[in-house]
This record gives sequence, C-alpha cells and structure tokens, in this order.
Amino acid sequence: MQRQILLPPTDPNAEVQEILPYKLVYVNGACPRTYRVYTNDSMLGVIFQHITHWSNAVDKIRYAEPVDAVVGLDNFMKVARVSTTATGEPPTEEELFDKEFDALTSEEWERLKRYVPKTRDLVAA
Repeated sequence: MQRQILLPPTDPNAEVQEILPYKLVYVNGACPRTYRVYTNDSMLGVIFQHITHWSNAVDKIRYAEPVDAVVGLDNFMKVARVSTTATGEPPTEEELFDKEFDALTSEEWERLKRYVPKTRDLVAA
C-alpha cells in the first residue's frame, strides 16, 4: 500500500488545526513544524511553528500566534494576486518558480516544462 506524504485537510489521518476560516494541515518537521494553510478548498501557502514564535513563507515577521502568521500570509497573497491581475499579463516563468508547487495550474506546469532559461554570463564557482 502506498503511503500519502501530503494529506489533504479532508483526510481522517491528517493532523488539522482549524482557525476559521482557515485550516492548518501538519506536513512535517519538529522545529520548525511546517503547516500547509487552506482556505475553502485551496491551499494558500505555508506557515512554520518555531519554539518561540510562528512565521510564514512570505515575510520575515515573527508572529506570537498562528492566526497572525496565517493572516499575514493571506494578506500578502491577496496583494500578490491584485498586482498580477492588475497588469492583465500572465506571470512569467520566473514568477511561476516562486509559487508553491501545488498552487500551479496544469497550464502553468506545461509552461514550466517547456521553459528553457536564457543563460547569461555563467561563471563556474
């Protein structure tokens, strides 16, 4: 039997914390513990539980409570969506590399599979 690594929030074996309207699903780690954040049925991003604080994957702020880290993540993602849709242009391949892998659409995956980065002056280290 194949074991699922990333359980969805609906899986009975998933460790889920609810902070309405969000669900935190434990992924892995001890310090920091990593949680995927869901709102409705879509993944918003990732937050981390450290010994003394919480953080998210988009800013360098230390939060006292998980709800604050989630709200900071949600606010950042809302601003990112507005700035992307305001231009009317689809994200570049480089911008797609910055997205969480399970947040990519099938069209975005296809674009990344065909993408060949332009190389400039590469220097061996």
